[in-house]
Amino acid sequence: MKKKVSSEKVVKDIRRRTRKKYSSEEKVRIVLEGLRGEESIANLSP
Repeated sequence: MKKKVSSEKVVKDIRRRTRKKYSSEEKVRIVLEGLRGEESIANLSP
């Protein structure tokens, strides 16, 4: 018999798998550009 999986767990698993992955270099670039304050944080990631 199969166990029922909650819909919340399914959604969390999907979000985890589809999350964007940034390299260390990309993270540093985003942080430095954010500290400069020239653009909003939302506009910094590709």
